[in-house]
Amino acid sequence: MTVLAVALLAVVLVVAVLRPVPEAVVAVPAAVLTVLLGVLPWDAARAEVAELGPTVGFLAAILLLGRLAEAEGVFAWLGARLAHTSHGRARRLFTLVFLAATGVTTVLSLDATVVLLTPVVLATTARLRVPNRPHAYACVHLSNAGSLLLPVSNLTNLLVFEASGLTFVGFAALMALPWLVTLAIEYGVLRWFFRRDLPDAETPTPPDLPTPRFALVVLGLTLAGFGVSGYLGVEPVWIASAGALVLAVRALVRRETTVRGLVAGTSPLFCLFVLALGVVVAGVSAHGLSDALAGLLPTTTGLVELLTVAGLAAVLANLVNNLPATLVLLAALGPAPAPALVLALLLGVNIGPNLTYVGSLATLLWRRILPTPPRLATFTVLGLLTVPVCLAASTVALWLVT
Repeated sequence: MTVLAVALLAVVLVVAVLRPVPEAVVAVPAAVLTVLLGVLPWDAARAEVAELGPTVGFLAAILLLGRLAEAEGVFAWLGARLAHTSHGRARRLFTLVFLAATGVTTVLSLDATVVLLTPVVLATTARLRVPNRPHAYACVHLSNAGSLLLPVSNLTNLLVFEASGLTFVGFAALMALPWLVTLAIEYGVLRWFFRRDLPDAETPTPPDLPTPRFALVVLGLTLAGFGVSGYLGVEPVWIASAGALVLAVRALVRRETTVRGLVAGTSPLFCLFVLALGVVVAGVSAHGLSDALAGLLPTTTGLVELLTVAGLAAVLANLVNNLPATLVLLAALGPAPAPALVLALLLGVNIGPNLTYVGSLATLLWRRILPTPPRLATFTVLGLLTVPVCLAASTVALWLVT
């Protein structure tokens, strides 16, 4: 059974990386086979889906919110603001892109940064006739390493948030210092690494675009709602759904979208993929992987222990992708792990993927969006310069605040 469980997971991951078809086309049948062939009992599979359900519901809501914000012109306006405020200077534009990617990742998740912001950034650099490499790499690095602050910033964050037992604000308070430390290192290394691609000559800037005030107000209120959700006893999924509903009703009334378009905006196939992947990973965990990892994972929260968890999580993320790595490691940590251990795990699965293409689905999507394939050597060297330092420094920061 162990060989069968691993084989099913391997097939799902290969398809997710190469993507000859949508991930769910293979993941859902693999999940069904996991149950039918006895790899995972039906009750356990149903429990896994029920546990992941609220997280996937939140994912659908936040993806729709990002798509509707794009339709409202938020990202086009942001690109125009980047160009206008930078005055055509590549160095200033890089700093602004860095800040924009950080903000979009934090509020709308890393998928919005990769799928919605990156094309806008590429178009902006082309319009200003400045090299796009520094700005493109800022988007991908911040979609991963910059997604540490809020539970909404990454699907891995949502999974860890559920296991941590923390409130929304409590999660953000503990992750604030590791996040800031990571951002400082990323900015310094990226700015130095691409220094020759950042000329300081000024180029003509395009005119600004009208501010999409309604959408920005909705996004601001949604973010504020996330902050108070814990005090009100309201799950964040309902806050995200409310924000998406407001923009959806507005778009429907103005005939800018259809019900079918709204359903497509939730990325239903990707959500199915996440649920199916959870079942397949649960099958692997049930046949020895969780027990093996549990023997490697510490139970105390000293600095060495936190570094061990973060390092192991980063290695596993680069071997099997950060989403299954998160599911497996959470299972290995047991039903009530110390919050510090869970957050150290998150550092590993979010920062670690900047080292290899397969580390996160966001990086794979980023590669497909670029007009020319990125050089593996550049990606790897930049990862080696940032990942170990960011991982160590952010873990020390986490240790200091927990």
